[in-house]
Amino acid sequence: MISPLAYVDKTAKLGENVTVHPFAYIDKNVVIGDNCEIMPYASIMNGTTLGKNNKVCQHAALGVDPQDFHYSGGETYLRIGDDNVFRENVVISRGTTKEDATVIGNGNFFMDKVHICHDVKVHDKCVIGIGVNIAGECEIDSYSILSTNVVLNQHCHMGLCSMVQSGSRVSKDIPPYVIIAGNPAGYHGVNSFIMSHMKITDRVIRHIMNAYRLVYSVNCSLEDSVNRINDQVPMSDEIKIVVEFLKNSKLGVVGAGAITD
Repeated sequence: MISPLAYVDKTAKLGENVTVHPFAYIDKNVVIGDNCEIMPYASIMNGTTLGKNNKVCQHAALGVDPQDFHYSGGETYLRIGDDNVFRENVVISRGTTKEDATVIGNGNFFMDKVHICHDVKVHDKCVIGIGVNIAGECEIDSYSILSTNVVLNQHCHMGLCSMVQSGSRVSKDIPPYVIIAGNPAGYHGVNSFIMSHMKITDRVIRHIMNAYRLVYSVNCSLEDSVNRINDQVPMSDEIKIVVEFLKNSKLGVVGAGAITD
């Protein structure tokens, strides 16, 4: 159902069973998949693609121009998967260039007043809390949680199943499976609750805890920490994820040793 009081550009492509409420705005070059609901005063801007079963609440604005001085106009993109919820006042920018895009995966929940800047990648089943600000070119891996009023600075990578507690400001990478809290942000243990829900065994959770003891309890570089993990912690798929993240970190990880060349 499309309300006659909504604006839907004639070039927009809407799937089956899409509901567009009064005073919503659907721009040109927009694709909306089946069973989506666009609430009053929501705006879906040029260059945005939504998959199926998404809900966009009042005053959300998806696909706005990137707030990046490198943006010079022209076509850029926001690509959104399936089963996401965008609550009131969420703002998400498109990518800065047509070669890249801001990308949102599947099954994510974005709470009130979340701001996602240009070229951010959010994978699947993440929870982004009230008032969170994510700067440009960050990457949020699946099953991650950002609590209320977290600020994630540019280029940060947040690992699988990690969590940042309320009010923290983060300017380095957040490793998989950890809890980060405080200002300055620091390591506060592993996210065992989420890992248990993902059916990671207690034995492997203990191994992950031991791996992070080698990262955070010893004053050494990330390279040395990786070597210690390889030598001392039984290998599993989850430990491989930890090791690869640490090896590939470009910013260094929150609260840990420096990267060596």
